[in-house]
Amino acid sequence: MTRQLAPHPSTKPTKPGPAAAPKRRRWPQRTRRDFFVFLALALPNLVLIAVFTYRPLVSNIYYSTLDWTLGSPSATVVGINNYVTFFTSDDASKVLGTTAIFTVVTVGGSMILGLLIALALNAKVRGTTFARSAVFAPYVLSGVGVGLVWLFIFDPGYGVLAWLLRGIGQQSPQWINDPQLSLVMVILVYVWKNLGYCAVVYLAGLQSLPQDVMEAASLDGANGFRRFITMSLPLLSPTTFFLLITSLLSSLQAFDLIRIMTPLGTGTSTLIYEAYLQAFGAFNRAGYSAAISVILFAILLVITVFQLRFVERKVHYS
Repeated sequence: MTRQLAPHPSTKPTKPGPAAAPKRRRWPQRTRRDFFVFLALALPNLVLIAVFTYRPLVSNIYYSTLDWTLGSPSATVVGINNYVTFFTSDDASKVLGTTAIFTVVTVGGSMILGLLIALALNAKVRGTTFARSAVFAPYVLSGVGVGLVWLFIFDPGYGVLAWLLRGIGQQSPQWINDPQLSLVMVILVYVWKNLGYCAVVYLAGLQSLPQDVMEAASLDGANGFRRFITMSLPLLSPTTFFLLITSLLSSLQAFDLIRIMTPLGTGTSTLIYEAYLQAFGAFNRAGYSAAISVILFAILLVITVFQLRFVERKVHYS
């Protein structure tokens, strides 16, 4: 016979009660203070960015859907008609082609010449400090001033170059009125103005290369050209990637030199200059100009995303 033990009188069955509410974790006082300090410092900048960057961007996208002229009190919503008009017009291929040629040649020319100048300035010889300042000086000058000086040189009527050519019995080319020559003229001046920036950035990259690795390669018998191709150039890929992004964005938005040196936009109507002509020139088509600006913004965005997603994979940061 099995004997069952009775429960101890002091033992009571426990009933399942409600789960204890988790305690709210509070930020430490120092963390909260740092957060409010950060907010107080960043909020004015965020407000300025929202007012002067994002609000105009949204407004411009809205204006691109309107058939509107500057100064007119009324506007008609046309949807994507401005975009369709641009891509189906005869000028679209010309403007996009000019933009592509200008961008590729100026970016490539500035980076290649800048790298060659940086290699020359990296040599340990006297006078490199002055040469470095002289190369970088055009970049910090005003684009309007640079354009006026070079316009005085290239002008076929009273320019310095025309005067020199007439002295040897030659006729000055129509640098301003000829579409092909005007594009060449603007490209040359733009490369001259911006190669100093690329040279200084490349020079900083060259001077930061590990010298022990270069000396080891030299002891192994590698000549200067081989060391540059197999070691210096791959190690400079972060610098090249940075210059590629900044130079592309700057070239696609180049306006001042084109506006000063070719007032009528002869052969040099890039996207940004075409948007200016459509809004403030004889056409006075603000909605159509806004659509061209949105197209330029989309191109800049696609190029930047492509570089960050795909080109950066080829960069050697170590």
